[in-house]
Amino acid sequence: MKETCVNGIIWLKKRGDKTIMKRIEEKYLEKWILKTRRKPLVLRGERQVGKSTMVRQFARQQGLVLNEINLERHLYLEKLFQELNINLILKEVEVISKASVVPGESLLFLDEIQATPHALQALRYFYEDMPELAVMAAGSLLEFTLSDHSFSMPVGRIEYHHLGPMTFKEFLTVLNPELIPYLEQLDFDVPIPESAHLGLLEKQREY
Repeated sequence: MKETCVNGIIWLKKRGDKTIMKRIEEKYLEKWILKTRRKPLVLRGERQVGKSTMVRQFARQQGLVLNEINLERHLYLEKLFQELNINLILKEVEVISKASVVPGESLLFLDEIQATPHALQALRYFYEDMPELAVMAAGSLLEFTLSDHSFSMPVGRIEYHHLGPMTFKEFLTVLNPELIPYLEQLDFDVPIPESAHLGLLEKQREY
């Protein structure tokens, strides 16, 4: 079995198949999707920490049709988002993602949302006009983007969550889960078995 780490996600390769590592932060998404008055969720964090990959994996796990748009590749949509017409926005989404948007069955994912700032403003109208549609967005350095725009943010109608880099515990969960108890119970005053110590040191170097 061969393992590689790409975009904050561990991929295990065996007989040509790929298995994605489960991020601890997916538990947050699982709670979010079940909320009765679910707000659009914006994932914040640096580039290459696994935001987009985690959303795609989450959609598959939940059995949702993923309507994904990378807004860096469709900058012309900024003008459309300025109009704040949800129906027109969704028509464009369906063409680009090549899939129908069905509330209750779809997950709308606006990736790199900082490239189209008015898309952030439009999120409030998804919450107010189409609350049954699951909407997620991901962006980095949003503070710098918003500082250059005068529109008011939809306070109270958007939920934010920060995603950091993959943790050492997540790394071990896939590769050596038997070492996790020694990591969690680590006490510098209490020695651990030498084999566990060496194993943790080896995986720390890989991490």
